[in-house]
Amino acid sequence: MDTVSDQAQLNRRWRPALMAFFLRRVRDHAEAEDLTQQVFERLLASGERITGSPEGYVFQVAANLITDRARRQRVRADWRESQLAIDDREIDPLDPHRVVASRAALEALLRHLGDLPERTRSIFILYRVEKLSQEAIGEALGISASAVKQHVHKAMAFLMKRMKDMA
Repeated sequence: MDTVSDQAQLNRRWRPALMAFFLRRVRDHAEAEDLTQQVFERLLASGERITGSPEGYVFQVAANLITDRARRQRVRADWRESQLAIDDREIDPLDPHRVVASRAALEALLRHLGDLPERTRSIFILYRVEKLSQEAIGEALGISASAVKQHVHKAMAFLMKRMKDMA
């Protein structure tokens, strides 16, 4: 037999019973139609003739589809709950537009950092990036902690002005 006649035969024989089976469980006609078609698809894909108890086999396939559907819904519900939990913690989800904008801002910051005088840039990086104390930086460079503080302040003012002008 060809697939079209097999499908027509399955449709005549099993469609009413499967539709009733699925409608009792999912209470959605469109979903029941989809599940019925999935049963037919699995039966045709297996390519084997049903021997013994065809009712048991067909309805076992249908029950497996209901189980798979329930699992998918549970996974989706768990994912939605996890997303709500993230929203409750005020953690922003990754947004491609924000990622691109942040990368552009970082590139601009690095470019402007390169425009600073070398000594001011080095002090700023040591203080803000390497997290060294102003006293340790001053001691290493042979300047006072207040001079380090002035360099950091100068760098911050310069970078803030440049970034503001960019926006």
